[in-house]
Amino acid sequence: MSQPGQQFIVYIGTGAIALFTVLRDPPAPTLPDPASLERQRQQILHQGRTESYQDIINPITDPILLVRNARVAAANPAAAKVLGDHILGEDVRIAIRHPAAADRLANPDAKHTGAPILLVGVGSADQRWELRIHALQDGLKLVQLSDRSSHYAAEKMRTDFVANASHELRTPLAAIKGFLETLEDPKAGKDDATRTRFLKIMYDEADRMQRLIEDLMSLSRIEAEKFELPSEKINLRDLVEEARDFYINSRGKKEKEIQVAFPADIPLIYGDRAQLAQVVNNLLSNAFKYGKKGTPVRINVAPNRTATMLKLSISDEGDGIAPEHIPRLSERFYRVDKGRSKSIGGTGLGLAIVKHISERHGGRMEIASEVGKGTTVSVLLPVVNNAPSPRESGNTTS
Repeated sequence: MSQPGQQFIVYIGTGAIALFTVLRDPPAPTLPDPASLERQRQQILHQGRTESYQDIINPITDPILLVRNARVAAANPAAAKVLGDHILGEDVRIAIRHPAAADRLANPDAKHTGAPILLVGVGSADQRWELRIHALQDGLKLVQLSDRSSHYAAEKMRTDFVANASHELRTPLAAIKGFLETLEDPKAGKDDATRTRFLKIMYDEADRMQRLIEDLMSLSRIEAEKFELPSEKINLRDLVEEARDFYINSRGKKEKEIQVAFPADIPLIYGDRAQLAQVVNNLLSNAFKYGKKGTPVRINVAPNRTATMLKLSISDEGDGIAPEHIPRLSERFYRVDKGRSKSIGGTGLGLAIVKHISERHGGRMEIASEVGKGTTVSVLLPVVNNAPSPRESGNTTS
C-alpha cells in the first residue's frame, strides 16, 4: 500500500510514462474558539454602537466623550477642542485630569445618576465645568461637560456688587456717625469753626450716599426696562446743549471749557429722553473729573461712516488710562485709581450706567485712551431709519 509522499512510475503505452505522487490527506478543518468568536462579535457590536453614537454627538456644542473600560472610545469635535485631539483611545483619567472625575470615570462599578459634578481648572485655570455621566449599553459611559464659567462669573459679579454697594454706603455712614458723636461733646459743639467744618463733611458724605443710591436705582430701572424698546424720537443736539448750558450756568464752567461740534443735519434716534440725558451728563462729569485743569472737554456728535448709527463722543485731556484697565471700566465699582475716584466724588457706577443705557437703545459704548494724552468715551445709537420702531417690535410702552 502506497504511503503519502511516495512516488511511482506508470507506463501508459508507446513509450510514454507518467510520474505520480501520492499526496498527503488534507488536514481536518480547525473549529474556531467559541470565546474568540464571542469577543469578535462583541467588538463588532461595540464598534457599530460607537459609530452610531458618534453621529449623534458630533453636532452637540458641549464636549461629549464615550468611555468604555476607562478609555475614550469616541469624542465629538467640542471635546477634542477642549481636551485635545490625542484623547481618542486614551485613559480617561489622562484625558480629563481632575481628581473629582477620575474615580467615577475609571470605576466600572460606579453608579451614575447624571448629577452634576463641579470641575475647576479643566481647559484653563479660570474655567468652571459641570461633569455629567450617563450609563449606556454594554458598559459604555456618556460623559458630558458643560461650561458654567459665565454662570459662576455672573454669580461672583452679583456677590461682589452687594459687597461693594454695602462698603460704599458703610464708609460715609461711619464718617457721619463719628462726627455726630464728636459734636455731642459740649466743647466741640460750642466751637463754631469745628462745628461748621464737621457739618460740611457730614453733608458731603450724605450727598455721596445719595448719589450712590440714585445710581443704584438707575441701574435697577435700566435692567428692568432692558427689553422695552424706547419709543420717543430724540434730537441728541438738544440734550447736549442742555447739558452744556447746565455746566456753564450752574457749575461755573466757561464756554471755552466745553467745545461742541455738530454736523449740519443730525438724524433722530428712538430713545428714552431721561436716560440719554443721564448718558450725556455722566460722560461730561467723568471728563471734567479726570481731565486736567484748564483743558477743554470736547463733545462731538456725528453719524458713523455708514450713516446707520449716531455717534456721541466726549473727550478729555487728562492722564489717560492704561490699556489693561479699559476692558473693565464698565464693571460696577471698578476704579483705576480708587483713592482719586473717591476724593472727587465718583460712585464707580457712571460708565456701567452708560453701557446699560446704550445697550437698551440697541447701541454700544466704546472707550479709547492714551496714557498722558486723555480719554474719549463714545456711545453709538441706531438712527430712526435703521432702528426698529416700537410699533414694529410690538412694544407700545415709552
